[in-house]
Parts: sequence; C-alpha cells; structure tokens
Amino acid sequence: MTVKAILEQKGYDVFTLGPDAKLSEAVKVLAEHRVGALVITKGDKRIAGILSERDIVRVIARDGAAALDTPIRDAMTAKVKVCHEHSTVNDVMEIMTRGRFRHLPVEKDGMLYGIVSIGDVVKRRIEDVEREAEEIKQYIATA
Repeated sequence: MTVKAILEQKGYDVFTLGPDAKLSEAVKVLAEHRVGALVITKGDKRIAGILSERDIVRVIARDGAAALDTPIRDAMTAKVKVCHEHSTVNDVMEIMTRGRFRHLPVEKDGMLYGIVSIGDVVKRRIEDVEREAEEIKQYIATA
C-alpha cells in the first residue's frame, strides 16, 4: 500500500502557517482543526519546516507563557523528513520510527502535497493485515 492510497482515502488537506506567525496562532489552528502538527511554508507550497505539539511544549517549558509570542521559525523543526506518494506504508513506518515523529509531510515535485500521521499509517496497516487474514481463511476454507 502506498501513501497515495492513504491520501486518496483521507484527503490531501494540510494545515499550514508561515514561519513569521506566532506560536499563539499555531496553537489556535491546531486546536481548531484537532490536528497535531502544522507544515510551515513561506507563502508557496515549499516546505520550510514542521511544527508539532511537542515543539510547542518544549518552548513553553523553556520560556513559560511568553513563548506564545515566539515566531514559529524559532520553534519549528527546519530539517523536515518527507515522503512521496509512491512511498509504501512500510517505508513511512520506518521513517517515523527512526525519527521518532508522528507526522510526515508528503512532497511532490518539491511542493507540499499532503501529510500522513502515524494514525493514518497504523489504520492502513491494520486494514492490510485484516484483509490478508481473511484471504488466508478463504483459501483454507476452499482448499
């Protein structure tokens, strides 16, 4: 199964902000849309960074409430790992596990194309395992 199949099922929407926006704005967007990360872009669809709930917690732990006035660029992860629409579920699981993160932007032709979360990947993997188990049961029943 590929990332493209996941995106076709869940959609291509990605919530973004610019690097000059404040963390307070990012917190509002995360809460409003009930998501765990925002992809940071510079007004185009080129990925400049990613900001997760964990990034925000780290800055608040360091700076207290004043952290909410911090520009996103000072809290985001700038070296973003990405995947592509042809990446497999196993590829994505490996990248996420190795990097210890839960959100992976999808890039196509150097531009933001979508995003997958660990929840999306686990859901797809469970569906695959259940389908395989059913196929094995059918095979045994007809053998």
